[in-house]
Amino acid sequence: MIVFVIVCGMSVAFVAALGWKIFQLFKAPRDATLRAVTLCLISAAFSFLLARQPFADWIASAGGPGAPRLVQNLFVLSMVYWLMCFYLYSAAADAAEGNRRARREALFLALAAIGLLSATVAAGVHDHGANFQGSDLRDPALVSFYLVADVYLVYALAMSLRWTCAYARASQRPLATGLWLAAVGIGAMAASCTIRAVLTVVRWQGSTVPPAVTWASGVIIALAVPLFLIGVSYPGAATRIAAMRVRRQHRRMYHRLGPLWQMLHVAYPEHSLYRVPANPWQDHLLPLGMNRRYYRRVIECRDGLVRISPRLAPTKGLVEEQPEWADDLADQLYTALHSEQPQAAPADAVPVAMPMTQSLEDDVRQLAQLSDAVRRRRVLAGTKHTD
Repeated sequence: MIVFVIVCGMSVAFVAALGWKIFQLFKAPRDATLRAVTLCLISAAFSFLLARQPFADWIASAGGPGAPRLVQNLFVLSMVYWLMCFYLYSAAADAAEGNRRARREALFLALAAIGLLSATVAAGVHDHGANFQGSDLRDPALVSFYLVADVYLVYALAMSLRWTCAYARASQRPLATGLWLAAVGIGAMAASCTIRAVLTVVRWQGSTVPPAVTWASGVIIALAVPLFLIGVSYPGAATRIAAMRVRRQHRRMYHRLGPLWQMLHVAYPEHSLYRVPANPWQDHLLPLGMNRRYYRRVIECRDGLVRISPRLAPTKGLVEEQPEWADDLADQLYTALHSEQPQAAPADAVPVAMPMTQSLEDDVRQLAQLSDAVRRRRVLAGTKHTD
């Protein structure tokens, strides 16, 4: 049951990562590195799906018993090729250089694909479509098939591992963490392919391979692939989680600033920055909508305080070290906004509820404390009116 839950969780994570990369690629179709990552994930998905029923049966009925194994391995080789291309494009000085490097590596991929196809055709009637463990490796064609695949995989994975470690050492968290996880997964996959190549030669010579060794090789690859996917997905997931945390904080502060904003907005509606949004549903539903509304509310609150500041009493003592500063200033705001005195010119503006440091977070915290005081005054006024 635990294994099933883990497999389902990894499948959902992989589908989510693939869908996100495809969405990004549609937005930036000329991004070569993004295209390489997307094609790498697509190749991995096809290599997994086409090895399962009923896809494997359809491929076998069309191309023979060895066709499913051939198609699956071709997609595996394509996966590691596009993984290399990601680093080739990233390290290239320009797009032309990256394309030249990718084309050069494509020649090795083409040679490996031709080798797999030739070995599959040569196996002919002796090929029953069995997996590595069930194949008769006394057949030179099947030996060639697995050796060609393993040699190319070891080469491509070793190159990718070198670049991954280099980028991980030069990066910062969370990217560095994801790259190191991916490096461990790539290294484990390279080790598993190396072990399988050695086992292929041993079985070709007629020697017996202990089942534990074959089992260990399978376990390594079974653990390496999810670890690699986790490493690839980790930076994006960590960034999304951090963004969600910031949006949650902005949403809380947005509602906390409500009483102060409402008081100033009623007095100065012309300070509204976004009175008629073109797409109001997007402004409320999209992830960035809350951030925009939060910053608008902060700016509008500060503009309103600048406008009303000349009509307030001197701010001596109204500093954050004084516990009653917010309540005193809230009383002054209410009095000033409901008085009959003419409004002063904005040129006479003075600092109001300013933090001790030049920080947006501290400024918002000051505004939030003042807004809390406005809310308390409103509740108290409502209670007195009821009495």
